Amino acid sequence: MINPSDLFQYHHKPADFIREYLNKIAKSDISGGVILLICAVISLVWANSSFSGYYHYLFESHLSITIGDMAPMSHSIVMWINDALMVIFFFVVGLEIKHEMQHGELASWKQASLPVMAALGGMVVPAAVYALVNLNGGGELGSNEVYMRGWGVPMATDIAFAVGIFALMGKRVPPTLRIFLLALAIVDDLGAIVVIAVFYTSNFSLGAFLIGIAGLGVLAFFNRLGVRSMAPFLLVGLVIWIAFWASGVHPTIAGVAVAFTIPSTSRIS
Repeated sequence: MINPSDLFQYHHKPADFIREYLNKIAKSDISGGVILLICAVISLVWANSSFSGYYHYLFESHLSITIGDMAPMSHSIVMWINDALMVIFFFVVGLEIKHEMQHGELASWKQASLPVMAALGGMVVPAAVYALVNLNGGGELGSNEVYMRGWGVPMATDIAFAVGIFALMGKRVPPTLRIFLLALAIVDDLGAIVVIAVFYTSNFSLGAFLIGIAGLGVLAFFNRLGVRSMAPFLLVGLVIWIAFWASGVHPTIAGVAVAFTIPSTSRIS
């Protein structure tokens, strides 16, 4: 934890104070949650202010990445966040879930069944409520089909905020409750992503999807062989991410899938 009294301690150089304090923030368990909430508040205020045009301009600006002779990958910044940075986030969460499934609180179906059932309920109930509310919709659009197409939107849980809030609570939250939340949220998000991939993807590419599946098979083979170097996993993982992105399936699925192929045991017992 960060002790506010550190602010008043004597330091020979201001740079030393800033460096030490930033190190304490980086090592703190709550730093991620604090940064997340601060950024959320800033975004809400900014997006609803008279300067909202600059907010949308920033996140809708395009960023292009070119690798060799490949065609450049050009997307808006918000798409890079959703399709790249969130993949890393889901990868890290997937690693933690895999560890708990093999060695921790989710090691048996009896233990894992509660978050899985809770996640299914958290998907089905919101979608059903949405469908009931909009069943007789239409209005000026003239057809309730337009309204009904949004039934998949309320199915997802915002796992990033859930983890951030739990991080703020620190050690006051029992580890079992945190694992329950992670398992529930990731199952819920994966289910919602699958729904989006199946019912909302109009440009699905089977060839690219099969390349991604083949890449997962390669990583599973590396795991079976006992490969412990990160370089092969990183390179093949990058190919899997590109393949899922090109297939039209949300790339966050690649993050979780790759996490489950990463070795979770040491070479020496």
